[in-house]
Amino acid sequence: MLYVFNVVLPVFALILIGYACGRTRKLGESASIELNRFVVWLALPAQLFSFAANSGWQNLWQPGFIAAFFFSCLIVFSAVLAISYFKGKDLAAASFNGLSASYSNTGYMGIPLCALALGQEGIAPAIISTFIVFVMFALVTVLIEIDILSHKKHHEILFSVLKSLCANPLLVAPVAGLAWAASGQSLYDPLAQVIAFLAAAATPCALVSIGLFLLQKSKASVGQAWGISIAKLIIQPLIAWLIAGPILNLPALWLNAIVILSALPTGTGPFMLAQYYKADGSVISRVVLITTVGSLLTLSLFLWWNAGV
Repeated sequence: MLYVFNVVLPVFALILIGYACGRTRKLGESASIELNRFVVWLALPAQLFSFAANSGWQNLWQPGFIAAFFFSCLIVFSAVLAISYFKGKDLAAASFNGLSASYSNTGYMGIPLCALALGQEGIAPAIISTFIVFVMFALVTVLIEIDILSHKKHHEILFSVLKSLCANPLLVAPVAGLAWAASGQSLYDPLAQVIAFLAAAATPCALVSIGLFLLQKSKASVGQAWGISIAKLIIQPLIAWLIAGPILNLPALWLNAIVILSALPTGTGPFMLAQYYKADGSVISRVVLITTVGSLLTLSLFLWWNAGV
């Protein structure tokens, strides 16, 4: 149990610090938005670029893990989207619900948690899963654009989607890192140091940002938010374990990593996307709150069980 405490405490302590600073107004109401922008546009892209540039395809190309994590996300996303759509939600709203149920907080919480629980080898699956949640992010962007721009011509919709994807630093940075790794060139030392400074800020700033985000009030339906949260914290990890373990028989490191990453709470990405499209983010914010608090229990139970196996 001490092992579980040591792994979980640093991550949730930073979230609690952010929450306490927001609650006591040491950080203002706009702090969450501005800190999140810093992470999205500077710190996390630097971290993703650095890891991709130093790893290359040989460490990140893990077909079994990629398939297991991607299909666990896609199955949950599709199921929640279909249920929401048939309950009367439009395609955009149903897509937001599906993304909230399948979008693990891999970048903000997955990387530090896997590093603490599995060592440096745990960073690779966390980075791979970050790529995959960005693919889900891109998929939802496409669906939203189709719903919003349904009255426009196909080429206009395609251009709008491509523009949105190419402007996303969290998609561009790791691709640029892999391209740099393929070139075989080394980074200019001062530039490499700037990237290292920004990358080091990603984890603490991201976790503090989550704590600030949890202060946001929501008027969403409690039942709907709980349904999405159960899909995220329980159903997705079970599907991921089923695919990665009994079906694909992945090695222990990758099996443990996929359960941890699938059981992570919903990230702030869906909420930021809702803000971008001026959509109602009340359900998403409540899901983020429920899953973040609930994951403290579910992740602790898994780490405790795994440590005893």
